[in-house]
Order: sequence, then C-alpha cells, then structure tokens
Amino acid sequence: MASDLPCDADGVCMVCKAKPTEAEAVLCRTCVTPWHVPCLSRPPETLASALEWQCPDCFQSPESVAATAAPALVGASAELVAAIRAIEADGSLTEQEKARRRQALVSGGNGGLAEAEEVEEDDKGRKKSKRSNDVLDLLDGSIYCSFCMQLPERPVTTPCGHNFCLKCFQKWVAQGKLHCANCRSFIPSKFAAQPRINSTLAMGIRMAKSAKSGTSCGTVHEYHFIRNENRPDKAFTTERAKRAGKSNACSGQIFVTTPPDHFGPITAEYDPKMRRGVLVGDTWDDRMDCRQWGAHLPHVAGIAGQSEYGAQSVALSGGYQDDEDHGEWFLYTGSGGRDLSGNKRTNKQQSFDQKFDKFNEALRVSCLKGYPVRVVRSHKEKRSSYAPENGVRYDGVYRIEKCWRKVGLQGFKVCRYLFVRCDNEPAPWTSDEHGDRPRPLPVIKELKKATDITDRIDTPSWDYTEEHGWKWVKQQPVSRRPVYTVNNDEKKRVKIAIRHTQNNSVKEKLLKEFSCLICRKVLSSPLTTPCAHNFCKSCLLGSYADKSFVRERTSAGGRTLRAQKIMKKCPACPYDISDFLQNPQVNRELMDLIESLQSKNEENVEKAIDENDGIEEKTLCLEDDNDLMKEENCGEESDSMDEKKSQIELKFESSCEEIVGKRAVKRNKVENRNSAVGDDSSSNPSNVMPEDDDFQL
Repeated sequence: MASDLPCDADGVCMVCKAKPTEAEAVLCRTCVTPWHVPCLSRPPETLASALEWQCPDCFQSPESVAATAAPALVGASAELVAAIRAIEADGSLTEQEKARRRQALVSGGNGGLAEAEEVEEDDKGRKKSKRSNDVLDLLDGSIYCSFCMQLPERPVTTPCGHNFCLKCFQKWVAQGKLHCANCRSFIPSKFAAQPRINSTLAMGIRMAKSAKSGTSCGTVHEYHFIRNENRPDKAFTTERAKRAGKSNACSGQIFVTTPPDHFGPITAEYDPKMRRGVLVGDTWDDRMDCRQWGAHLPHVAGIAGQSEYGAQSVALSGGYQDDEDHGEWFLYTGSGGRDLSGNKRTNKQQSFDQKFDKFNEALRVSCLKGYPVRVVRSHKEKRSSYAPENGVRYDGVYRIEKCWRKVGLQGFKVCRYLFVRCDNEPAPWTSDEHGDRPRPLPVIKELKKATDITDRIDTPSWDYTEEHGWKWVKQQPVSRRPVYTVNNDEKKRVKIAIRHTQNNSVKEKLLKEFSCLICRKVLSSPLTTPCAHNFCKSCLLGSYADKSFVRERTSAGGRTLRAQKIMKKCPACPYDISDFLQNPQVNRELMDLIESLQSKNEENVEKAIDENDGIEEKTLCLEDDNDLMKEENCGEESDSMDEKKSQIELKFESSCEEIVGKRAVKRNKVENRNSAVGDDSSSNPSNVMPEDDDFQL
C-alpha cells in the first residue's frame, strides 16, 4: 500500500514519474482521482470493473472493515470518506451534482463538508442542498472556477469551453502549464499570454448577485442641453471633405444634456433620448460615437479639461509606452512632449520634456480638488487585459490620487498620474454586484526617483459614504456654459421611464444579456471564442460554411505549392479564430445556466398567469358588486329627485297663492277709493285711478 500513489495535477504518476496514456490511466469512482494502472498493487481486472474501481484510499475490503470495526476510523480522513460514501448513496442527486460535491469535499474549498451535509426537503419531498447564497440558487451551480470553487471573478473562458477566474488562470499559466485544468486540452500560447475577460458572463454573474437588491430611481436634477437639433444622428462628412471613413467627419447630434465641462457620471436624468444615461460597460464603434454620448468629448485628444478648471475625462488608447493598466488603478502619462508641427496629428517619438500646463495642469487640478474623472478604454491599447477587443468602452469614474514627473522610457520627462477607481457601479471585468470601496493606494516604485510630486491635502470633493456610496461631499463645480432647464412635465416622464425600466425581471435581463452577437437571440449551444465573444454554434459555423481552412496553390508551371492558411476573423472583432473553428467546443457551463434560467422563467410565467386569472376573477366580482351598488344608488337618487320635485311644486303653489291674495287686497282698495270720489270721478274721468296691468292675473 505504501507504493500506491496517484497522479499529480500535471497527470504524472508519483511512483514512476511518467505520464500515463489514456489507456493506462484509471479514475476512482469515489474521489475521481487519476491513477497509473501498472503501478497499482490492486489494478482493475477487466474493463467493466474499471468503471466501478475504487482507489486504495476509498476502498475498504470486508476484512479491513472487520479488522477496524472495534477501533474504527478517527480523524478528518474518516469523516471525508464517510461523507463521500453518503453522497454516493444519495439516489436523489444526479451524477453532475455528485461530482460537484465530491470535488468540493476533496478540494477543501468553501462550502466543503458542511455544504455537502446541509440538505433540506422541498414541497415534493425531494432533497436539495441549502445554499446560503441566493446567487448560487439563481445560477444553479452551473458556473464556478475549478481552482477556487467560487463564482469566477473576472471570468476567462478557455477555447475548450471552461471558465476560470483571471487570477487563478494566470497563476496556472505562470507555472508553465498550457493545458486546461478540467479537460487537459491544450491552451494556445497566444491565449495564455493575453487572456480575454468574458464580459458577457461577468455581467450575468453581477446581475444575478444584485437580483435581490433594489435600485432607487434617484432625484431628477435640472437639465442642460446643447441646441443641436439640426445635426444628424451619426457622424457625417461634408461635401467639401470627400475622403472615405471618418477622418474628416463632423460630429453627430449630442444625445445627452450635460454641458461640456460636466464632472462625474452621466446619469439617466441627463438622457432624454434613452432614459438610462451612460452606464458602465457601454461600448461604441469609435471615438466619434463616444463623443455623442458625452463620455469623452474630444475625438482625438486623450484628455478633456481646462487648465484652471479641471479635467472631466481621459481615454486610454496606448499612446505612451509608460502607461500601466491594472484595472481598478492605472498609471497614466500626460500629453505633450512630441513634435506635432505642420499637419501632424500623431507622433510616437518624444522630443522634449512634458510640463504641468494645459491638459496636464487640468489633471493636476482634478487631483488637488478630488474631482471624479470619467475613463474610457480603447481597443488600441493592446498591452492591457482590461481593454475591449474592439471599439471604445466606458469604464466608470476614477479619482487622481497623486501626480509627479519622472524620466520616461524615451529619455525625456513625462507627467504621471495615479488613477484609482471610485464608481458606484461595478467594473465591466468583474462579477461583483456592488461598486468600489475605498482601497489602499498601491505601492509605486518609480516615486523614489520622481520629482514635482503633488499630493492632495484637503478632503476630496467626490468621496465615499457608508449610506450613499460615492457622491459629491462638496458642492459640485458649476458649469461655466449657459444652461437651459426643462419643464416639470418632462422631468416626470423621465422619472416614470426610469422606474419602468428598473421593474423588468432579473431573469429576463439575464437571458437578454446572454444573446448571440449574430442572430441577437438567446444563445443556443453557445461557443465562446478566444476573443471572449459568445455566439450560437449554428450561427458561428454557418458564417463560415462556404469557406475552407486552407487554400490550395499551384505555380504557373503546374507545380503544387504549399497550402496557404485562410484567416477567419471573428464576426465581432478582427481576431483570427480559424484554429478555434477547427474543433469548436460548446461552453457547457454557460449552456446549463441558460437552460436553467429559461426553465425558471417559464415557471414564473405560469405562476403569473395563474395569479392574473385569480385577479381577473376578483376584478369581475368587484365589478358585479359595483354594478349592484350603482343600481341601488340610482334608485335612491331617483327617490330623492322625486321628493325634491314635490317640495319645489309645493313651494311654487304657496307662493302663487300669496301673490293672488296680495293682488286681491290691492284691487279692493282701488274700488273703495273710486266709490269715495263719487260724482267728481264721473264728471272728471282724469281723476279716476285706472287699473294697473300689474294687478291683473
């Protein structure tokens, strides 16, 4: 038994130090550990018995059980074996769930023995594991890193379709291992040197984590807008500028209503068109499109700002060799120091020292006052793992913690700035559901030889609070441009639109996020390319159905030449995926997640239909009751109207009788007066009082 040792993580036998072939290797049924068959003291006798074979650590013969019945096994190993056997005996679990629990026990990761033993029964009497994290329930345990047994942090998808954390994968590759830890498939050296973060998967994990946390609408502020209604929706070329492309193009309409010198994020109240603002992770085809949404207004310059006011945004496009990008923080090089005389727009060679003036001074002002600076990353930055594969992407707001000058790689002094992320929204490359927290500043080695070091003394204007996160703790800088306000009705419409958008189902959002970039539908048999783009298998293979992998060539004399490889670019970026298409592997973990989300979404729809049926029945009953009440009210109203009518008639009759009585009295008085006049009235008819028409009825 002393000579029985398994294979190590590289698949090399620990006894003979040789790597066994697939025919010479056998897996333990209990712990799924690879063993070298020729080096075993008790190898499997037949091929059928190899399927049920147990390693010496997990196997117990009847003699050994009887021999150890009295003392029994003690210690953690006995508990581990007992827990594994309990998992194997549980008939309610599938093979995938058994394998996942065995792996969790053997690796000793989070959720190990305690997670495997924690079970509960649902309404149907079936056993299911308790999960303290609701995210695992939503993701159904489909996606996890095989190294840390957690949800992938900054997930990286290998060409074989397995997902890992970026740091775990980089540690694995740093050991010289160019094969997948799950399936032992070969990993191309190009992918291992520069892995791409699967932003779609990171977004899905983040949305699942924030499923139970509601988001507030926020207050609606005064709008600012630029009067540019006459501009088109896209960048355009005038009649005088006939060159193709956007080299001489004019900017299209600015969709947001922020002034050009606006600091901080662009929220939904400044977006009357889409009612969403500029969100972290938004991408555009180029800098001209990015300008239309206000994330970074200059389409050539890398810094937007004013020397006496501050800098509003910067763009990372790999313009200087001294730049260092670490995601949550990066070292940025200022502008200037290059000869741009004549009509030169760019020049890679530096010819003089940079100074803290113009745009560099604007960045230093933002450093001293602690203003938030919007950051966009361009695909032109090829040295960073955090840059997008194509286009321009908005990555949130950063704060400049300190700045200095040092001698650059080209021998001239450059201005350097330390940017640290401070946004309430998580970064596009992470799967956290919350934004940034205050973090300690990194150690910068080049500060030892730096000059003109500038540190912030006062408290920053943009800072973190436990209650509201990152916000303006001092008064936000007032725009120096003329502004115009929008009426209150427009503000109400914006607020209602924002709430309507936030009320969408989380599962529906997740399914929309996992969409194919070709057919724009939910992924079916998803394929993740080495450039971290996701497509349906049928859509991706159908795009290259009429193209072969090599081109046969012949010379003019008929001699056969060496075949030439045909490049096949990704439909979403210029990356060559011809090697990947020769043996594409479906991302099984992502496919299981999509299927579980679809099933849960269907269950929710059925529940909603049942609830709506019940609500409709209640509504009908209420409508019937309302009709009865209306009929009763109508009857009561008719009775009351009759009473009022009879009262009015009685009052009218009494008033008429009074008028008749008064007129009769007046008539009697006139008659008596005429009789008293006597003959004088007959001789002098003018003295006779005539009857007035008012006394006649």
